[in-house]
Amino acid sequence: MDEDNAHTDPALDRTGLETEIAKDLRALTAISEQIGHVFARSNRLRPNDFRALMHVATADAEGAPVTAGQLSKLMGVSAPAVTYLVERMIESGHLERVPDDTDRRRVHLGYTDHGMSVAAGFFGPLSARTRRALAELPDTDLAAAHRVFLGVTAALREFYGELPDKATD
Repeated sequence: MDEDNAHTDPALDRTGLETEIAKDLRALTAISEQIGHVFARSNRLRPNDFRALMHVATADAEGAPVTAGQLSKLMGVSAPAVTYLVERMIESGHLERVPDDTDRRRVHLGYTDHGMSVAAGFFGPLSARTRRALAELPDTDLAAAHRVFLGVTAALREFYGELPDKATD
């Protein structure tokens, strides 16, 4: 089945649709990882630096800024390794420490203006291509896709939470 018909083929049953979504997510993950590696290399970042930036961006977008301790757990690396990583990211101008508004003892990690500018410069063309790719889809399709992503993300997080071997390095 070709990609154009995979999403519109009325002959696909529920299991077939779920299989196609799983395949699509694997492809999305694979190409996203490739793009992330190019971004990291082009900005002299290590792969874990990019992973950290993604965790900080995701936490921020979800309205739950991340601390260095939380980042350590999310990445599955030791506290000293994250401390070293965070220091590198601060020195490179990508991240900064932001005091918590409600607890002065807590410090969150956030993007600097420079970090946002670098990300926008690299990922801006991808954003434009994504908008063009989605332009002709009706809002109802986009809302359904959003619900699918929410469901899959929740399932992945639940699965990750149940994994026994998440020890830090």
